[in-house]
Amino acid sequence: MSKIREEMMIYAPIDVCFDVSRNVDDHSRTVWPHTHERVVAGRMSGLLEAGDTVVFEARHFGIRQWLTSMVTEMDKPYSFTDEMQKGAFRHLTHRHEFEELAGGTLVRDILDFSAPFGWVGRMFDALVLEKYMRAFIRYRQRTLKALIENENSPKSST
Repeated sequence: MSKIREEMMIYAPIDVCFDVSRNVDDHSRTVWPHTHERVVAGRMSGLLEAGDTVVFEARHFGIRQWLTSMVTEMDKPYSFTDEMQKGAFRHLTHRHEFEELAGGTLVRDILDFSAPFGWVGRMFDALVLEKYMRAFIRYRQRTLKALIENENSPKSST
């Protein structure tokens, strides 16, 4: 099993960071464009709540895949957790944490996952998947930061 922990400071209020992070409408705007990720079932728009299920379709490693995820925990506006119900992983849990700091919010993603297929999956985790998933989370954090900070920056009056 692999565990990734990534943090990023976003200069916006905690409630804004929390809501944009769980907004289904913004999800496809914050992931790699080449994966063509989109929501195809479950909660199709709006803010995810505890108990909600969402099904994502995307292309990873050249293969079209579906991931069904359920929000299993929610502590507004400090954290929420989604867990894979069905998909290509043996196990996948994504915990989203938000910490209010002076001037902004520390956004933390903790991803626990493992590939199927026994020792072959463990080798794939170690050699490929962990690096891929870390890059995926870092990209999502950077695009969330840009989206939130650009949309919440003070507008200049001219």
